[in-house]
Amino acid sequence: MLLTVDVGNTNITFGLFREKETLGTFRLMTRTPRTSDEYGAAIMQMLEYYRVKKEDVDGVIISSVVPNIMHSLVGGIERFLERKPMIVGPGLKTGIHIVTENPKEIGPDRIVDAVGAFEKYGGPVLVLDFGTATTYDLINEKGEFVAGITAPGIRISAKALWEDTAKLPEVEIRKPDSILAQNTVTSMQAGLVYGQIGQTEYIIRKVREEAGLDKMHVVATGGLGSLIADETDAIEVYDRMLTLDGLRIIYEKNCTHA
Repeated sequence: MLLTVDVGNTNITFGLFREKETLGTFRLMTRTPRTSDEYGAAIMQMLEYYRVKKEDVDGVIISSVVPNIMHSLVGGIERFLERKPMIVGPGLKTGIHIVTENPKEIGPDRIVDAVGAFEKYGGPVLVLDFGTATTYDLINEKGEFVAGITAPGIRISAKALWEDTAKLPEVEIRKPDSILAQNTVTSMQAGLVYGQIGQTEYIIRKVREEAGLDKMHVVATGGLGSLIADETDAIEVYDRMLTLDGLRIIYEKNCTHA
């Protein structure tokens, strides 16, 4: 059994796999300070909920874009699960060859998404991750990571509106009934959601145009990805488990060395 851990800027997402089957997932907020004991206790509660003994967990793999929590997180895993986690980074086999100007600049989260999308859907594929930032990563038919685009995520844009203006309130991020807003809340929701849809469709169109790819899979993931994917035909599929599946696939490629 495998425990996958995706450490993002907003949430830490845990996934529990029995081979390719997902037993369950749960999340913790990244910005909440925790000790190694607290991380370990949370993981043990997850295992207990899914009736899994710690002895049944054969391996752990982590992808992280937040270095300052790694000491406590890894410590909790090693103490409570008695397993040394595999960390996504240089030296691991991924099956993806990064051919951008500076491969070291590509974050582990984007590599994991690229692996998941290429292995599950084939290439060429454009991977959209609607997280704290919205990223668009292009992997060609050879499994080469050839380009990446980074834009502010919906939550970042929303936070800028209500924190940097005197009178705009904090609002729920959802699509209003109409873009023809009649009040402050729905006007903000319309701008945030329809603005993101428009940005998404334009970037996908420009990637197709400049890469010369008429046939290209477009796969979305991330917390608010389903909200956008439901509103545009430019996105082929929304895959909630893409990142965790990518971690599982990377672990399987390297498990003989774990």
